[in-house]
Amino acid sequence: MGLDESVISAAWEQLDAYANPVAPDTKPLYASAVGLMAHQGRIVSTHAHGFSRLYADGDGTKLPEAERIRATEDTIYDMASVTKLFTSLLVMQLVEEGEIDLDQAYSSYVPEFGNNGKEDITLRQMLTHTSGLKPWLPLWSAYDTEEERIQAVMETTPDNEPGSAYGYSDLNLIALGLLVEKVTGKPLDRALENRITRPLKLVDTEFNPPPHKLRRIAATEDQSAAGRGMVWGEVHDENAWSLGGVAGHAGIFSTVSDMAILSQTLLNGGIYDGQRILEQRTVEFLLENQNEAFPGNAHGLGFELDQMWYMGGLANEDAAGHTGYTGTSIVIDYKSRSFAILLTNAVHPSRSWGSTNPARRTVADGLAGALGVFPRKGSTEWSGGADNNSENTLQTSVAVPGGAALSFDVFADNEETDTFAVETSADGGKTWTLLPYTVRTGSKDHGETVRTNGTYNNRGDRTWGKATAEIPASGQHLIRWRYTTDANTLGRGVFVDNIQVKTGKRTVLNGGKGSSVFIADGFIEVRR
Repeated sequence: MGLDESVISAAWEQLDAYANPVAPDTKPLYASAVGLMAHQGRIVSTHAHGFSRLYADGDGTKLPEAERIRATEDTIYDMASVTKLFTSLLVMQLVEEGEIDLDQAYSSYVPEFGNNGKEDITLRQMLTHTSGLKPWLPLWSAYDTEEERIQAVMETTPDNEPGSAYGYSDLNLIALGLLVEKVTGKPLDRALENRITRPLKLVDTEFNPPPHKLRRIAATEDQSAAGRGMVWGEVHDENAWSLGGVAGHAGIFSTVSDMAILSQTLLNGGIYDGQRILEQRTVEFLLENQNEAFPGNAHGLGFELDQMWYMGGLANEDAAGHTGYTGTSIVIDYKSRSFAILLTNAVHPSRSWGSTNPARRTVADGLAGALGVFPRKGSTEWSGGADNNSENTLQTSVAVPGGAALSFDVFADNEETDTFAVETSADGGKTWTLLPYTVRTGSKDHGETVRTNGTYNNRGDRTWGKATAEIPASGQHLIRWRYTTDANTLGRGVFVDNIQVKTGKRTVLNGGKGSSVFIADGFIEVRR
């Protein structure tokens, strides 16, 4: 598949390291992890590590070795909020069938919801988390019956004016799950089976998995305070548990192989192995950013978009996915037709042991870093590196007594808080000044020109551009390309190729085809 296996292997090694920290008094991020990477319609790598059942209590007391269960690629995980994606797909099926309208008020379908300022909240606002509803309610502890808990959702008062702000809310998807039940006339778990899991042959994706699968299910948290003990085989989310294990916001269990089929279905435009669950135009609409009014919170209809905090180097405006509180994540990158899945039981034995976001990014970055960025000319190019909290430079010296023209090819897909800069020095490197340059991307007829101040970022586009600049007159000039990263989160990377410096008609430096470029001690030496 043209991928760099060493980068993928390094990602899996790092994934294992998170489960086995060497620093004293450092908690592991999870008891087990199963990951999967796929590209261009093929699974390219899978990995399983740790124990799906390891601890006896919330303090971290380990079970006797005979009672521990190792994680495998068939381990079933509590998907937590990834459930929201399935609920969203069910809603969009009903939209496609003409049963409901995204811009109709939810209360027009469920009248008991139309109170306390919620009368005009639309289905679209619920799917994009712009409804203004509260993030959460303690349904499991504040009410005694399922009926009372549902009524509490129906009677809640919004925190914000609908449509005025982005605010992630479980209540949106709880309500939409109820809508699916009302319109289809089926319980949510049956609607899921009839409309998604059975057509796609997802054999382990379900609410309330049966007892005979227990030893394949990853344990989650010790919830002794709620009278549950160590949760194993039941949904972790207390509200979903109090609703019988079936809810629109949480409750689905699944495996990496089932989630891979769902991901490929979406990449295929709604079809897999001859079974279509959505029309292609619906899938495309599903993944359009509905939240342009709320920068940083790009969201399709149920799907999060372009979230680098867990998508890492796969993040771009066409990347969709979701995370789950138990330590799960799915990232689908339409640009490269790839996806990365990570399933963990990070809340086993306690939700307070740390965030899995570094591990989520590690898997996404592992796949992103394995994708080839091929040189524009010749067989080599310079890479700015793929490490956080680092600085790498490429530097050369040229004599330009009368000034010169600089050109180079550039690929810059970096985090906004990381810096890719081109700088010059006329005093031997004591001081450096940004060198403004222009970048042209695309074709002559359909391209785009960007004028920079010396720094450049084409994040998400992942395209090469042709950069040009004027070097001021000087006896001897130093030029350097610098890539500086902060403590976390990387894009796809920075690459430079085909460097040329010309004075008049004479090329004084040529790092393109036909030259051999040797890099040593940060300097370029060109030999013909």
